[in-house]
Amino acid sequence: MKNTPLEHKLIAISEPVIKDLGFELVMLEFKSGILQILAENPKTGNLGLDDCTAISKALSPLLEVEDPISGAYTLEISSPGIDRPLMKADDFGKYAGFDARVELEDGIGESGQKRFRGKIIEADKEFVTLIVDNAERKLELANIKKARLVLTDELIKATKKQTITAV
Repeated sequence: MKNTPLEHKLIAISEPVIKDLGFELVMLEFKSGILQILAENPKTGNLGLDDCTAISKALSPLLEVEDPISGAYTLEISSPGIDRPLMKADDFGKYAGFDARVELEDGIGESGQKRFRGKIIEADKEFVTLIVDNAERKLELANIKKARLVLTDELIKATKKQTITAV
């Protein structure tokens, strides 16, 4: 959820290019010389090989000119996958009813708990609410370090239905 200053700069460069191609940036991460970009078609939730190639071909020259990364790096473009990362409040809202794993920057409660797994109930600009062990847990969006959907039979069925409907 939190990006480094370099990642913010890379998002500012990449996101308009990705949007112009009709896709949505899901996540950008730069670590160990790898610039990983996850994107999707907002209508289908998918991203094919040709789509990845189109994004790479459009983005690579711009990254060469802007040159925000010192030294060599590898550009990876892919779909977020079925157990996708959840980065924004809208992501959590879109997948309400499904299970997610959430890791916080700073622990909460007396125990200082940082990791949660539960069903997403709702999300707004400030909080994500999960059902964890039959209790509601309201987690501050700004405190979320990372979050992903959990691969379940329900998620697989819903994704298949979405893919079939979208075709």
